[in-house]
Formats: sequence, C-alpha cells, structure tokens
Amino acid sequence: MVRPLEGYRILDWTIWQQGPVATMMLADLGAEVIKIEERVGGDPGRGVMSIAGSTTGGEGKRNYYFEANNRHKKSIALDLKRPEGREIVYRLVEKSDVFVQNFRKGVAAKLGLDYTTLSRYNPKLIYASATGYGPKGPDAGEPSFDYMGLARSGIMTAVGEPDMEPQNITGGIADQMGAIMLAHGIVVALLARERYGIGQEVDTSHLGSMMALQGLNLACRLTLGKEFKRFYRTKAVNPLWNHYKCQDGKWICLAMPQADRYWSDFCKALGLQELEHDPRFANMRVRGKNAEALIAILDRVFATKPRDEWMRILKAGGDFIYTVVNSINDLPDDPQMIANEYIVDYNHPAWGPIKVVGSPLILSKTPADPRGAAPEFGEHTEQVLIDLLGYSWDDVARLKEEHVI
Repeated sequence: MVRPLEGYRILDWTIWQQGPVATMMLADLGAEVIKIEERVGGDPGRGVMSIAGSTTGGEGKRNYYFEANNRHKKSIALDLKRPEGREIVYRLVEKSDVFVQNFRKGVAAKLGLDYTTLSRYNPKLIYASATGYGPKGPDAGEPSFDYMGLARSGIMTAVGEPDMEPQNITGGIADQMGAIMLAHGIVVALLARERYGIGQEVDTSHLGSMMALQGLNLACRLTLGKEFKRFYRTKAVNPLWNHYKCQDGKWICLAMPQADRYWSDFCKALGLQELEHDPRFANMRVRGKNAEALIAILDRVFATKPRDEWMRILKAGGDFIYTVVNSINDLPDDPQMIANEYIVDYNHPAWGPIKVVGSPLILSKTPADPRGAAPEFGEHTEQVLIDLLGYSWDDVARLKEEHVI
C-alpha cells in the first residue's frame, strides 16, 4: 500500500509534544522520520512518569505519552555539542527534505543547527520550527508549553459559563493544534518546493495555531469590535441549540439553528404538543425572550427518560439534528470512531494488542497508517550511520568510545 509522503526524509529534532506530533503525523503518511535525541537522556517525553494519572516505567522504559507522539520514527542519539555529532547532522541534512525543531529561540543557532547553517548543506531544505509566540515580537524568545498556548490565545476565557474563571483544557490541546499546523506548513512548503524548486523556513506557534482554531471568535472581535459572549446553558437564546441531562445522567446535544423549521415536529416528538402554539414560544424570536422558561421545561422532560430512549424518539420523530455528549471514556466504543478507523487495533511489539488513535485523514488511494511503535532510545543510531551515511563499524566504535553517539 503506497502512502502519500513515501520517499521524503524528515529530521526530527523535537521534544515533548508540539513538534513530535507534527512529525508523527507525517510519518503516518509515509515519510521516513529520523528522530535526533540528546545522547544522554533523549527526549524528556521518554521520562514522563505520571500523565493524567498514568504511572509509567523509569528511564528507557516505554510510556504512552512518548508512544503517542513518536510512532513510526527512527531514533539516533547524538552529542550535538561535539563537532562530530553536528557533522552527522550535516551529512543527514544533505540527504533529507525537512528539518524540524521546537527549541527556544537561539538554541539552534548556538549549536549550528539554524536555517542559515543547514541551508548551506541543502539549499532546498524545508526548515520547520514550532514556537510559542511566533518568530517575531517582544516575546519571540520566551519559552512556552501547552498551558501557555491556552492562556495567551484567549481560549481559557472562551470556554465555560460567564461567571467562571479561566478554564484549563486537558490533553495538550494547544500542542496538538500547533502540531497540526506545523505538519500542514511542512506539506505546503514541500509542495512549493516541487513547483518552484525552493527551500524555505516554516514557523508555526502555539499562539498562531490557537488563533486559527478560534478563527470565528477572533473575526467577530475584529469585525464587530466585540467578542462572542459566553452564555449560561439555562439561558441559551435558542433552546434547540443546547444540551440536556437525561434520566440516566447522560447528556444529549441539540443543534438546530433554524429552530422554527423543527419546532412543530420537536414538540410532537417530546409529547409537548401544548407548547407548539404557546404564545411564549410562537417563533424563534419570542422563544429567545422566554428561553429560560422553555429550557427549564425541556430539562424536566429530558430527565424523565434515559438517553438511549430519547435518541430513538428523536430519530423516529423527524429530521432533527442531535447527538450524544461523549466523555473521553466513551470514544473507544463509539461506532463512528470505529467505523472510520479514528481508533484502530494494533499489535504493539512490547505491549501486545492495544488500540491507538487513528488518522483524521481519510485518503481513498493513499491512506495513512497509524499503526506503529515509537523507537527505543537510540535504537537506529548504528543503522543510520552505516546504511545511510556510509560510516564503517570502526567509525561507529570510535564515536561510541568518544561519547559522540
């Protein structure tokens, strides 16, 4: 099975999540990704001991955080402070298409791994950087993690209800969005190189990526001079664009923006025919003025039956727009997740049969392959040096003795 990025080689000098996820996405699409790690310790993501309550093994042992961010990759371990270590990178750059890094501004230049230096070895190189706040401006050199991306982008004040303080969002959302945008930028730069024969720098940031994620929120502020207001669920202007708790404690979500179109059938389906012609709810505008009263009625009604029963009632009652409110725990069993291979089975070489996050891209003829393991620390150092760069076994032995690899 052919994959769309087969034949491209990517050098991945990234750590933690934002950078590694970007190159992992490209590896799923067939790119060869060589992960360059510090000779002592490697990617600090390998040492994560407790993420979201999950305890993992010590140094050198596998953990789900590193696995989720680094499948399909090859790992080489180098001392980049040594000229011999950097020479290996330079030789790899000559044979590669992309170099990706997510270190604080100035770190790459200090080690001679900046775009200006590497482009001398390969003028058509795509040099991609994942940053916190973008390459320019007073905070361009400031360090950033996912939490900083959430805070700086405004999304912490966009979630929740009006009287809530800024809300954290778990799961590395800013890192994930930054990774998606970085992978997008790399593919676009590769396309430009194919068309125009040029290499270039690509930069995406937590701030810029979260801006894109909230494009409509920001566009509202820029165009109308005001941001979207958070609202109370119990006071939603359109009660048919809201979520309701059912008898079993599970929630159902309605999303019918053209509420008048559905109102008559909706009342019949819920057994609320008396509301259909109630003057308080005659049309969308009036319902908006009396939304709190209507939501209170709907809260009581939905609380009389379990969610599965309401799902059946709504399916039979009309062409409504509705769905379940899932928890993360629900996703592995969601039939849509399974049918579209958003979650797939994988026989992991160390853990055996497990499930892994699939690809969000569905390509009919060149599909992605999310089934793959992350590399052991430095697992492919010898292979890359000998098979790709032409080093001899004697060279490898010397580099080991000198603590370069």
